Amino acid sequence: MKKIIALASVTVLLSLSAARAENPEDLIRKGKVFGEVRYRYEKVDQANLARTGIASTVRADLGFETGVYYDFKALVDLQTVRHIGDDHFNDTVNGKGTYPTIADPENSEFNQLWVSWAGIPQTTVKIGRQIINLDNQRFIGSVNWRQNDQTFDAGMASFSPVKDMNLGYYYLWDVNRINGKSNAIPQYDGDSHLFHADYKFADWLKAAGYGYLIDIDQTKTLSSQTFGAQLTGTHPIDDQWKFQYLAEYAHQSDYKDNPHNYSAAYFHLSPSVLWKNITLQAGFESLAGDGTDAFQTPLATLHAFNGWADKFLTTPANGLEDAYGRFSYKVSDVNQYVDGTVFDAVYHDYRAEKTSADYGSEWDLQLSKSFKTEGFVLKDWTVTAKYADYNAGTILTDTNKLWFMVDAKF
Repeated sequence: MKKIIALASVTVLLSLSAARAENPEDLIRKGKVFGEVRYRYEKVDQANLARTGIASTVRADLGFETGVYYDFKALVDLQTVRHIGDDHFNDTVNGKGTYPTIADPENSEFNQLWVSWAGIPQTTVKIGRQIINLDNQRFIGSVNWRQNDQTFDAGMASFSPVKDMNLGYYYLWDVNRINGKSNAIPQYDGDSHLFHADYKFADWLKAAGYGYLIDIDQTKTLSSQTFGAQLTGTHPIDDQWKFQYLAEYAHQSDYKDNPHNYSAAYFHLSPSVLWKNITLQAGFESLAGDGTDAFQTPLATLHAFNGWADKFLTTPANGLEDAYGRFSYKVSDVNQYVDGTVFDAVYHDYRAEKTSADYGSEWDLQLSKSFKTEGFVLKDWTVTAKYADYNAGTILTDTNKLWFMVDAKF
C-alpha cells in the first residue's frame, strides 16, 4: 500500500507540474537522458568451499530526468542486471550454496522513481524511490559497488538556512536491498527516521551530526537508534604537502521492537598526508560488541569499510577493531594512455573489540583509470582491476577475490 501511495503521489505531482507549465512539452524537451553500462568479472576462492565462484555480470541503467517547471522535477531510472554464461556462483537466490557468494542476482526494476519540489527558498522536498548517500556512507548508502543498487522508498526534506549549512530529514518505509526481488528478504520494511545536519566552517573543518532511528520489521534485532558526529577537513602544510583527517564518534542502542537490550559505541579516526600524487593514510575503526550484540550498520555501503573481501558485513558479537594503512599513487606526466591511472594498496589488521582476539588480516590492491571518449554515446569510462586477500584469524575463513570491471556512462 505504501508503494502504491508513493507511486500515486509521483503521478499526481507530475500531472500538476505539467498542468502549470507554460509550455508543458518543455518537461520533456528540457529534460535529459542518462544511462550506464557496467560489466564485471568476479572470481572468489574461499577456503571452506571446494568450488571457485566465477561470475560474469552486466548492469544497465537507462533513465530520464525532466526539466524544472514551477519548481517541480521528476526522475525515472530503470535498471537491469543480467548474467553472462553459466552461474558458477551463489547469487543468493539461485540455490548454489556449494559456491562462494557473489551477491549479484539477475534483477530488473525501477531503480529510482521520484518527484521533487523546490518552491520554498533553500528547500527541497522529494518523494518516491531514491538513492540516499549520507557523509561517507558508513551508515546510509546506495551500495553502488554491487550491480544492483540499494535504494530507498522515502520522503525527504532538506533545508539550507545559511551558506554551507544543510539540514535534512528522511522518512523511509522500504529499503530495496541489493539481493533483488527474488531474495527471501528482498526489502526491509519499517518506519525509519533519519536526521542529518552539516556545516562547513572552513576547508579544515566540516562538522556533521546525525540521528538514525532505523526500524526493520523482517530482522527486528537490526532495529537501532544511532546518534553521532563526524569531523572532516583538509589543511595545507606548505605548497606541496596537505594534511587530511576524519574523526567520528557514535553511540547505538536498541530501537522499537528489537527484543535485545544493548548499548554500543563506534569511533573512527583516520589522518592522511598528501604529497604531489601520493596519499598516505592511517586509520583505526572500532565497533563495540558485548558478546551478544554489536554495533551494526545494515543500511551502509559496507564494501567501502573493513576490507574489500567483505568478511565483516555483519559485526561479530565481540565487536570489531580495524587498524589499517593505505598507500595511493596517481600516475602523471608519462603519456596519455597511463596518465590518471590510480594505484591503491590497503592493509587491514582485525581484532575483536571486547576480547582482542585475532580476526585476521587483509591486503587490498586496486588499479583504476577513468577517461572520456568523443563521438560515441558512452562518453565517461572507468576501467578497474581489483584484488582482495583475507587471511583468517580465530573466526571466518581465508578468502581471495579478484575483479575486472569496465564502467561506461552517458
